[in-house]
Amino acid sequence: MQVAVKSLFAFCLFSSSVWAVEPTSPPPTAVQPKPSVTATAANTTGTAAKPLTAEQIAKAKQQQEAKVKALIQDQASRLKQLEHANLEALAQNQELQLKNDNLTVQVQVLQSERSAQMFLYGAMTIAVGVILGFFIASYVYTKRRRQW
Repeated sequence: MQVAVKSLFAFCLFSSSVWAVEPTSPPPTAVQPKPSVTATAANTTGTAAKPLTAEQIAKAKQQQEAKVKALIQDQASRLKQLEHANLEALAQNQELQLKNDNLTVQVQVLQSERSAQMFLYGAMTIAVGVILGFFIASYVYTKRRRQW
């Protein structure tokens, strides 16, 4: 999974850098017309009148490659930070799930204890009622016997 993500990430970086490069010279065509006076005037206002030398082109290319490498290193460091944060979040998620499971078990235990407690209260109430019933019945029975 990580290999696929890294290769996709690298592909995105390289493809974005390819589209960001501006060509330094126009593409060759079959027939190139000679530049007119208006074209040269526009060329002098837009860019320098001198054509770039091989040294300048190489230097610009090196600067561009250095920028791309810096961007790649920056993205790699960000990727490492994201992976680290993701691992921390996964560990925290797992810890919270364990706590949730423990709390669920505790709730079930408390519910079963509560139902057992209610059962005992009911049994005690019935026992007290039966004992009181026997005492009241015996009291009434002995009271009737004395009246005869």
